Amino acid sequence: MQNRFVIAMFLVIIGLFSVVSTYHLTEATEKKVYVIPVEQTVERGLEAFLERSLAEAVENHADHVILEIDTPGGAVDAASNIASIIRNTPTPVTAFVVNEALSAGAYISLNADEIAMAPGTEMGAAQVIDGSGNAAEDKVHSAWVANMMSAAELNGRNPLYAQAMADPEIDLEEYRAGKGKLLSFTASEAYEVGYAEYLVDNREELLIELGLEEANVQELEVSFSEHIARFVTHPVVIPILLSVGSLGIVLELYSPGFGVPGIMGISALLLFFFGHLIAGFAGMEAMVLFVVGMILLIIELFVPGFGIFGVLGIGSMIGSMILASYSTIHIVVSILIAAVITIVVAMMMFKTFGMKGPMKRLVLTESLTTKEGFVSHETKENIVGKRGKAVTPLRPSGTIMIGKERLDAVSEGDYIREGEQIEIIAVEGARTIVRALVEKNK
Repeated sequence: MQNRFVIAMFLVIIGLFSVVSTYHLTEATEKKVYVIPVEQTVERGLEAFLERSLAEAVENHADHVILEIDTPGGAVDAASNIASIIRNTPTPVTAFVVNEALSAGAYISLNADEIAMAPGTEMGAAQVIDGSGNAAEDKVHSAWVANMMSAAELNGRNPLYAQAMADPEIDLEEYRAGKGKLLSFTASEAYEVGYAEYLVDNREELLIELGLEEANVQELEVSFSEHIARFVTHPVVIPILLSVGSLGIVLELYSPGFGVPGIMGISALLLFFFGHLIAGFAGMEAMVLFVVGMILLIIELFVPGFGIFGVLGIGSMIGSMILASYSTIHIVVSILIAAVITIVVAMMMFKTFGMKGPMKRLVLTESLTTKEGFVSHETKENIVGKRGKAVTPLRPSGTIMIGKERLDAVSEGDYIREGEQIEIIAVEGARTIVRALVEKNK
């Protein structure tokens, strides 16, 4: 009986060992492919997503990475950083153009190890432009063209076509370009000149071409927080958020209590920091500095005048935004835009509504008038016409006695000796004017 039990346990152990060994063997031999979407505008939020995704693929020993590209382009700095991340990834990377890879999207594709394109897609039109939609200055343009050509040469592609994609002065009429136009390849044209290694209808065909049809495909998606980060870190959205944040705080100062404007303002600013935190541009030190700035400004509301707390508060908030941003120049411009909008609106609010809400604490609105019983000095109009004598000589000022009351007075211009009789002829504010009665009787 005991022998049977030992034999049974031995067989169970062998069975478990076989299952575990088979699982690990299968896991070790099964290839992994990571599919990462490169969609919408190229900006720093996309950069953070791709950096995280490619790092995850490398960490999990992926055999291949496919970037499914559909983008009209975007920021040059973000595209340059993404290209650097791709080049430094040890795992082979294939750019699969599923719709369009224009401008920065073309540059990102050229930095991949291989390029695949689906029918009806296009790649090119990569001239760098400024914020106004015009061609960038010569220095920036020249650097961008050089980057495009280097990316093409990286994998043995003819750099002339990359140059024509970025420089409208390059004449390639056979590809609908011509002088003054940018080159943009269709899928078949890109394949013809070696700018695409594969022409495939879908991902499944691409996997077959890569010899990875049996691979375990892992599709990575942009998380909800990364969606927020991509939206918040967009160059157009940043000044809007800062404007809404500052306007909300200013409008709250004109409102009694704490309401919708304050909630909107604080929410916009917190959204700014949250997005930059998720994107990896901001650290907790930026958040702490911003909170300190808010506290200092609140303290300033309860301190007369605008002093050290207000200056330190504003400085802390601006410093926190600069720390959280990926571009010092862009955040400074955004802050200036928000400041101008806020100042204009604040002046309009003041002109329309005057000082209301907590704003009353910043400006003295009470007036001290005689109507309310406030006087800066005691008036003495009732003593005009009364007579007395000079207690001291008046040259022309001195002291007089009216009854039992001593008063400071001035003569109307003449010298009055001590002891002479005088008459009060006028009271102007705190000044009592007298004349000598002797002169009057002459």
